Amino acid sequence: MKRPSEDRKIRMPGAMDRGPVQFDSRAAKRTGDVLTIATTDVVTAPPTTTIIGAIKIMTSYGFGRLPIADAGTRRLIGFVTGVDVVDFLGGGIRHNLLKKKYEGNILAAINADIREIMSPAIISIGEKASVEEALKLMYEKNVGGLPVVDEETKIKALVTEHDFAKLVAGLNTGISVEEFMSPNVITANSQISIEKTTKMMVQQGGFRKLPVVQDSIMMGMVTASDIMRYLGSGEAFGKVVTGDIGDVMSQPIKTLVRRDLISTDKEADLGAAAELMMVKGVGALPVMDNGSLLGIITKRDFIRAFAEEKRGIIP
Repeated sequence: MKRPSEDRKIRMPGAMDRGPVQFDSRAAKRTGDVLTIATTDVVTAPPTTTIIGAIKIMTSYGFGRLPIADAGTRRLIGFVTGVDVVDFLGGGIRHNLLKKKYEGNILAAINADIREIMSPAIISIGEKASVEEALKLMYEKNVGGLPVVDEETKIKALVTEHDFAKLVAGLNTGISVEEFMSPNVITANSQISIEKTTKMMVQQGGFRKLPVVQDSIMMGMVTASDIMRYLGSGEAFGKVVTGDIGDVMSQPIKTLVRRDLISTDKEADLGAAAELMMVKGVGALPVMDNGSLLGIITKRDFIRAFAEEKRGIIP
């Protein structure tokens, strides 16, 4: 049974066995504290990087997003995400570029500059911001990452949903997965093509992860990163005959599904779910009950959990 909202606050273990303390003590409100949890060794790409070059950077580092910055000044110009790439490959508005400008020829399109598909509208936060300010902005804008910039918009760090998930990994939060999972899950049939899967991801609100089922049985998850890796590894181009996008994207989505099904259950603590994500290197977990799919919990849900548990605390 869910507890009243006024009693539901994520609590973290304090030092020296002082008992549980509120999130405020773990992620303080002091100016500049965002840099204590953000990644400061930020990999960026210049806007002249090719699309396939950006894909290779993202897959080799395991990034879901890549800041695009001026090579000389490191001033932030834009951002490209896994969903942007999926959109370009066949899911949404960016795919029109491939069809019209490059007449569907993927070999030509992937060698275009990344600025062709990046998002130029940047949501960022200053390096003097607090963790709480970053959390609030990510929650309100529903984004999974924020560039941290200085007064000249030079990128200094990157704070992501992964950083917030790490804060609770392995800790007893007293909150179950069921309370913050998404119960209405869109699934993909294992036999549909990669192209149709990309369309589902983009047209269903930019989902980065989809459970894949076969004969009503959960096979695993497929992500935007899996599709990028398919391209970045060069595997896809062994299937290209004419250079047309259709040759690459017609393969069944089951070929990209990770074979080991990593899942959690609805009673699991959020801290246990976060730890499992970290150990297994995944960004989402299907929530299962006796073989049935109940929902899905993602790293983005940890942003929601922190923000909603602290409603009325964040100024």
